[in-house]
Amino acid sequence: MNLQDGQAFKAILMTRGRNTGKPHAVELRAVYYNKMIYFSRRNPNSDWLKNAIASPHVRLEYNNERFLGKASLVTDEDLTKKISHLKYSDKRSEESRVILQVKLCE
Repeated sequence: MNLQDGQAFKAILMTRGRNTGKPHAVELRAVYYNKMIYFSRRNPNSDWLKNAIASPHVRLEYNNERFLGKASLVTDEDLTKKISHLKYSDKRSEESRVILQVKLCE
């Protein structure tokens, strides 16, 4: 993955449905930071977020390449703020967000 630290980009996050078990793909804006990929939402009620929490083994698609990863929620408040500021350069960076981090498998 050829990304610079702090870079925001669009990627497809593929999760497994928590109820159906079927693949679920969604294009999202992400941030690459400290060798991790971060996704965020203002509210925790999105399917992709709930799916990743229930089944943390996810896939990412970026630049026509696929990557495997393991997702987890970010609980560090300082890191949450940092990711929001990297992702947005406007007033949205100040909004409270739920952050999902994905550690890519090597």
